[in-house]
Amino acid sequence: MYLAIGLTFVLGYLCIALEHPLRINKAATALVTGVLVWIMLMLGQHELLGAAEAAHGHEGVVESLMHHLGDIASILFFLMGAMTIVELVDAHEGFRVITDRITGTNKVTLMWVLSIITFFLSAALDNMTTAIVMCALLRKLIKDKNDLWTFAGMVIVAANAGGAWSPIGDVTTIMLWIGGQVTTGNIIAKLIVPSLVCLLLPLVWFTFTFKGTIQRPDAAAEENAGHKAVSTGKRNLVFALGLFALLGVPLFKTWTHLPPYMGILLGLGILWIVTELMHMNAIETDKGHLSVTAVLRRIDVPSVLFFLGILTAVSGLQEAGHLTDAAHLLDAKLGSIYAVNTVIGLLSAVVDNVPLVAAAMGMYPMEQFHADHPFWELLAYCAGTGGSILIIGSAAGVATMGILGIDFLWYLRRMAFPAALGYFGGIIAFWLLWHGA
Repeated sequence: MYLAIGLTFVLGYLCIALEHPLRINKAATALVTGVLVWIMLMLGQHELLGAAEAAHGHEGVVESLMHHLGDIASILFFLMGAMTIVELVDAHEGFRVITDRITGTNKVTLMWVLSIITFFLSAALDNMTTAIVMCALLRKLIKDKNDLWTFAGMVIVAANAGGAWSPIGDVTTIMLWIGGQVTTGNIIAKLIVPSLVCLLLPLVWFTFTFKGTIQRPDAAAEENAGHKAVSTGKRNLVFALGLFALLGVPLFKTWTHLPPYMGILLGLGILWIVTELMHMNAIETDKGHLSVTAVLRRIDVPSVLFFLGILTAVSGLQEAGHLTDAAHLLDAKLGSIYAVNTVIGLLSAVVDNVPLVAAAMGMYPMEQFHADHPFWELLAYCAGTGGSILIIGSAAGVATMGILGIDFLWYLRRMAFPAALGYFGGIIAFWLLWHGA
């Protein structure tokens, strides 16, 4: 059964990668894969689970599933809340505050500007939220699909690189920060340079391989056809409130110690009330497309279900012991903290980095690697940036894939090499700066 679960995940992963040739939506494949993994886990519980867990029978497996589902749901609620806020700002033309100020059309210049903005914004927000915001901007700036996807690929790389050096920029860095393995000042000092290298090397690659000018969307396509234009005051208010709702999540978490999705739902609720009051006296035909209920119909539900399926499958692998076994195998065969973390980063391009980091935290006690040891810093970097190599290797990638409909194989051909170039370049930079620390 152990082998069957692994094979099921691999086959499901291949079907996701071949979504377009097979003409089967990746969300359907992910859901089937996730459920099948847990069915096999239930049927083979006495073989796969420890004696203490197996003693609880079916109830024990269900309890484990509910535990994982709680973690998955927190990510999904956060994703849906952030997507709704971004769509609401977009419906009110709030992003014109930024897009009207971006007048250049040179591909290379624009890519550098947007990537650097993404890099630092991701450190303040988190990589998934930043990717959602930047996707909304890109749709307003770029018409050609291939150009749009290429810019989105760099947004994924920049968001993951930016999240790696901040204690609140990625789920894995948050885990290490809360667990006491890293401290705020140290992770910033140790990883800012490697993370910048991870961003700059792909940018240099595209500087020499990505020429020409972008074609902007037609003005008519950008407007809400048949609807009255939103006033400048209302547009700016919704943009400011939306930005505050997103940027306020880390502050909310620090102050209340509640999960980030509670902060994003609070922000969405406030923005919902404000927009309802704002359009209270408007004619129904003018305000219909501006309401939250209308915006919710535009949320990409298949992307949310894809996220649910793939995370459910990965949690099943974690429960069956595949990820822990992989971590122990790495430790036994490689030994070096650089080799172990490099492979963990590459594995995070295939499976979720959260259980990989959790397994590493369980394998290596604080007595072996003290707080702020280079092992933890490099783990944060590798787990945070390795996922950029494949589009479903990070939350930012999955969100972008759903919003812009990027093809898995297209991303593999176009972005895997520059992303890997940045990933390995950052590891080398870390070694040169901190070897022997």
